[in-house]
Amino acid sequence: QVQLAESGGGLVQAGASLRLSCTASRRTFSSFAVGWFRQAHGKELEFVAAISRLGTRTYYIDSVKDRFTISRDNARNTVYLQMNNLKPDDTAVYYCAAKETANTMFYYIGRNEYDYWGQGTQVTVSS
Repeated sequence: QVQLAESGGGLVQAGASLRLSCTASRRTFSSFAVGWFRQAHGKELEFVAAISRLGTRTYYIDSVKDRFTISRDNARNTVYLQMNNLKPDDTAVYYCAAKETANTMFYYIGRNEYDYWGQGTQVTVSS
């Protein structure tokens, strides 16, 4: 079992930056691949970015590829999502999710592939 806690959300103006953090309760967080998802009001949950266990591989959806950066610090049991040049369309509740895996190179983009989820953090971008 692992508990995930997101933080770092807030209300910002378009063009601003935020850094979200996803902190895990387990010291063996390096055994987990992690993804970020978001859900805007009235819309489906959407995959945003993913990172492999050791941070060597990452993947992004096209709409955030040049603006968001996913990274991790396994010594701190934390995965980050640096979000730059935020747009109103980025407004959503952001969730991190984790999947324990033996493979150091895999990342996962499907919501059903993840076993553990945080409670979410709200990001609101005003125009």
